[in-house]
Amino acid sequence: VQLQASGGGLVQAGGSLRLSCTVSTGDFSPAGMGWFRQAPGKERELVATIHWTTSTITYADSVKGRFTVSRGSGVNMVPLQMKSLKPEDTAVYYCAGRSFGHTTYNVWGQGTQVTVSS
Repeated sequence: VQLQASGGGLVQAGGSLRLSCTVSTGDFSPAGMGWFRQAPGKERELVATIHWTTSTITYADSVKGRFTVSRGSGVNMVPLQMKSLKPEDTAVYYCAGRSFGHTTYNVWGQGTQVTVSS
């Protein structure tokens, strides 16, 4: 299974972007999906997660009220709608999956760059 994040780009502060996470090869029935991001010189941080069975969603405090994650359809598994973007949201965004029986995210995709200008 391979995941691919897409939809990143350059946007002004206050703008919006919608990221997609697609399954590029194989089928994937995860226990959970998540979005993470990593800014230059910083550790990777969790942005949002969704439990695949219960649809329980969690967000990092820094994105609550601005980002929305959902279960997608077809190959786009977990779109991430980002609004009211801030320069501090600038990072490479990754989607990841957690297989059943795993306690950590074990399937990762290539990231997509999000740059927010002030």
